[in-house]
Amino acid sequence: MELKEEFIYIYKSNIKREGSEELLKWMESTDFFIAPASTKYHCACKAGLVKHSINVYKTFIEKHFNKDVDNLESVTICSLLHDLCKAQFYKISFRNVKNESTGIWEQMPFYTVEDSFPYGHGEKSVFLIERFMRLKTSEAMAIRWHMGGFDDAAKSGGFSISIAFDKYPLAVQLHMSDLEATYLKEKGTSEVKK
Repeated sequence: MELKEEFIYIYKSNIKREGSEELLKWMESTDFFIAPASTKYHCACKAGLVKHSINVYKTFIEKHFNKDVDNLESVTICSLLHDLCKAQFYKISFRNVKNESTGIWEQMPFYTVEDSFPYGHGEKSVFLIERFMRLKTSEAMAIRWHMGGFDDAAKSGGFSISIAFDKYPLAVQLHMSDLEATYLKEKGTSEVKK
C-alpha cells in the first residue's frame, strides 16, 4: 500500500468526527502527501511528512496505546496530524555539490523553509486542524506540545509544557511516539546530504 493510501485508510477508519472529511480534502489540496518531514534530518525526502505521520501513529499504537484508557480516535488525530503545520512549509532549492567519484560539480536539490504563516509549530497545527474539525482539549495540548523540550517556548524557560504534560498523558505519549519515530525508526531516512 502506498503511503498516501495507508494514511487515508488509517484516517478514515479511525476518525469519524464532524469536519474530518473537509480537513482531509484540504490536506489533499496542499503538498502534505509529497512534502518532506524536515530540511535535512529525518524523512527529508518526497512523502517524508506522510511517512513520519504514519510512523508516529504506529509507534504510539505499538508502544504507548492502552486500549482500556486511550481513545483511538484521539490517538489517530494527534499522531497523523501533529505536523500538519509542515504542509506548504518547505520548498526545493538547488546547490552545487562536488561528485566525489567524478570530481564534477553537480546541482543537487535540497529543502528550505518558506514559512508563509509563521504561527509557531504545534500551535499552527492546532490552528489548521480547528479550521475544519474541533479538537478535544487533550488533543490540542498534545499537538501543541508534541515537540517537548525542542519547542521554542520550552527552550525559553516557560512552564506551560510541564503543566500540559502533567495534566494530559496524551501529550506525553505523543511526544514519546514522535521522538521514537524521529530518532529511531527514521534514522538515515534523509535523502539530503547534511
